[in-house]
Amino acid sequence: MNQVWTLHHVHEFDDGHEDVKLIGIFSSENLALAAKQKIQDQPGFLDLPDGFEIHAHKLDQLGWLEGYISILPGQE
Repeated sequence: MNQVWTLHHVHEFDDGHEDVKLIGIFSSENLALAAKQKIQDQPGFLDLPDGFEIHAHKLDQLGWLEGYISILPGQE
């Protein structure tokens, strides 16, 4: 196995603030999709069905090599 799949749920508020939940890390995309199907009808998730994100991540690789900046609300 050289990659894993993450399942997140992102709730973006009107002010631009995000609430990101890591639902799980899976060994296949199919398992991540099955997990999504299992919880998508639960409170909160049911109200925001488009908030689910599934992404592949290669193992043993660094991320954010270029660094990052934070933009706080009102500093756009």
